[in-house]
Amino acid sequence: MEVHKYLGNGFQEVIYQRSLAIEMRLQGLSFEREFEMPLFYKGESVGSRRVDFFVEGKIMVELKAVIQLEDVHLAQAINYLEAYKMKIGLLINFGNRSLQFKRVMKPSGKSQSSSKKQTQ
Repeated sequence: MEVHKYLGNGFQEVIYQRSLAIEMRLQGLSFEREFEMPLFYKGESVGSRRVDFFVEGKIMVELKAVIQLEDVHLAQAINYLEAYKMKIGLLINFGNRSLQFKRVMKPSGKSQSSSKKQTQ
């Protein structure tokens, strides 16, 4: 990905978030940054969560800047998909020397994901 290629690793998440917003704008993608979405439990509001990006009206993108993605990060992304009734998401980690990303999907019935690793 262009942002990781240009900046490398080692910055705070917000730096990658701002840079990715610039890159998506340059690529002509429609997106909302820090899109706030309400969370409900049995029909009652229990709070809200800001998704890093909501892209093209259908894809949730969650960013991390950690040395290694862990199961808790994937679980968080899957929970967001379920809570927001979305079908697909992307978990991107800029903190590793090589860009890491996981496509997160919520098929009917059970949650699952597929993962890929991209190198520079």
